[in-house]
Amino acid sequence: QVQLVESGGGLVQAGGSLRLSCAASESIFSINPMAWYRQAAGKQRELVALIADDRSTNYADSVKGRFTISRDGAKNTVYLQMNSLKPEDTAVYYCNWRSAWGQGTQVTVSS
Repeated sequence: QVQLVESGGGLVQAGGSLRLSCAASESIFSINPMAWYRQAAGKQRELVALIADDRSTNYADSVKGRFTISRDGAKNTVYLQMNSLKPEDTAVYYCNWRSAWGQGTQVTVSS
């Protein structure tokens, strides 16, 4: 089972930026996309962004134009650049590939 480790979360003021990283224990890029999800307190986990093997991307409407997902195949790492953060972006962010999930990283945006 591939291991995924997220990092880069933290506390930031509204309007600020963070970059999350998800490092995989082995090469993961295949026909299966890599994705970032988030789960706010008391809410269901939701898809934030995904990147396919051909580097095509999809985003939740709530983050379009503010978040960018990218990947570095040589490092087996996927990134989520988050700009213009809002308090409603506060959540635990998880990366996902097939059935593998990371442990999550907390992002807190203060108003």
